[in-house]
Amino acid sequence: MGGRWIERWEPEDETFWREQGERIARRNLWFSVLAEHIGFSIWTLWSVMVLFMGPQYGVDPAGKFFLIATATLVGAFVRVPYTFAVARFGGRNWTVVSALLLLLPTGLAFAVMEPGTSYGTFVLVAALTGVGGGNFASSMTNINAFFPLRKKGWALGLNAGGGNIGVPVVQLVGLLVIGTAGAMHPRIVLGVYLPLIAVAALCAALFMDNLAPVKNDTGAVREAVTARHTWIMAFLYIGTFGSFIGYSFAFGLVLQTQFGRTPLQAASLTFIGPLLGSLVRPFGGSLADKHGGARITLFTFAAMAVAAGVVLYASVVESLTVFLIGFVGLFALSGLGNGSTYKMIPAIFLTQGHRKGLTGEAAEAYGRRLSGASMGLIGAVGALGGLGINLAFRQSFLTVGSGTGAFVAFLVFYAACMTVTWAVYLRRPAAVAPVPDTAAGVEPARAPAEV
Repeated sequence: MGGRWIERWEPEDETFWREQGERIARRNLWFSVLAEHIGFSIWTLWSVMVLFMGPQYGVDPAGKFFLIATATLVGAFVRVPYTFAVARFGGRNWTVVSALLLLLPTGLAFAVMEPGTSYGTFVLVAALTGVGGGNFASSMTNINAFFPLRKKGWALGLNAGGGNIGVPVVQLVGLLVIGTAGAMHPRIVLGVYLPLIAVAALCAALFMDNLAPVKNDTGAVREAVTARHTWIMAFLYIGTFGSFIGYSFAFGLVLQTQFGRTPLQAASLTFIGPLLGSLVRPFGGSLADKHGGARITLFTFAAMAVAAGVVLYASVVESLTVFLIGFVGLFALSGLGNGSTYKMIPAIFLTQGHRKGLTGEAAEAYGRRLSGASMGLIGAVGALGGLGINLAFRQSFLTVGSGTGAFVAFLVFYAACMTVTWAVYLRRPAAVAPVPDTAAGVEPARAPAEV
C-alpha cells in the first residue's frame, strides 16, 4: 500500500479476507457511511428549509414541492458519473472530493436563505444540493468492491442505511432549531453542517483507501445497459428507494399543506418515518441474505400496497392519526425493500454468469463486473422515483387540493412492482437452466433463464 492505494484485493479468498481484508473493508465501510450520511443530509436539506419558508417568502405549496423535486432530480442524474468516479479517481480520493463539494450548496444556502430572495435563486441552490445524492452511488460502488458476495447484503445494507439516516438527522436538527430559536433562523441548520462536511472529508482522507484493482470496465457498462435485469431492477428500485427519498422530501410539506400543521408540529413528526426506513434497511439486506432477495422484495411491495391504501383512506376521511400510521409504515417498508433489492443485484448477475457456463472465480468476477456497472444506473433511475412522487403530490394539490390523487397512483404502482417481482424472479419459467445455490439473493431454481 502506497499513498493509500491497495494493489492486491481478493475478498473471495477466505484466507486473505480473514487475515487482512475484513479489517480494511470494515474501516472503509465506517468512514464511507459518515461521508454518505452527510451527503444525504445535504441532498434532503430542502425538506427542512421549506418548513422555514413562511408567507413572507412568497412561495406557495406547489412552488415548495418544485424546489424539493429539483433537488431530487439533480441527485438522481449525478449518480451516474459518481458511480464511475470511484474507479477513475479511487474510492478514498473521490469520497474526499465529493464531501468537499457539499460545501458549495450549503454555503450558498446560508447566504440566500432569507425573505426577499428570488424564487429562481432558491431553485438554483436547491438544484446544487443534488450533488449530495450522488454520494450514495459512489459510496455503494466503492463498498461493493470491498466485500465478498456472502457479506454484500449486510455491508451494502449497513452502508446505505447509515447514509439514509442523514435524512432524519437533518430533520431533527431542523426540529431542534425551530423548537428553540424559532422558524426565522434557518441559517443555524446550515451553520451546523458546514463544519460536519469538513470533518467527513478529513476522515475520508485519513482513514479510507483506494483499490487499484477497481477499474472502469466499458465493456461491462455496455453489457449492463443492454441487460434487461438492469432495467427491471431499476423499476423495482423506483418503488423502494424512490418511495423512501420522495416521501422524505415531501412528508413535512404534506403535513403542513393537507393537515394544517405548523412548522414546529410538522418538524416534530417528519423525522420519524425516514429514521425507521433507514434503520430497517440493513435488516432488509440481512433477510435477503437468508431467505432470498426476491421473496423479501415481493412481501415488501405487497405490504406497501396495503400501507398506501391506509394512507389513501386517511386522506379521504382527513384522519391525521391513521395517516401517520400508514405513512410511517410506508417508510419502514421502503427501507426494508431498499436492502432486499440491492442484495438481489450481485446475486442476479452471478446467476447470469453461471448461465453463461462460467464457474468459480470466473463467475464471481463476471457478477462483480456487471453488478458494479449496473448499480449506478439502477440507483439513478430509482432516485427518479423521488422526483415522480413530489411531482405527483404537486399535481394532486394543484388539482384536488389534497394528496389523495397521488396516493391512488402510488398504490397502483406498488401493485405493478409486486407483479413484476413475482413474474420475473419467483414464478418458475418453462425452461430454466440449473443455477448453483451460491446465488442466494434469488430463488436458485426460479431465477430468470436469460438476461
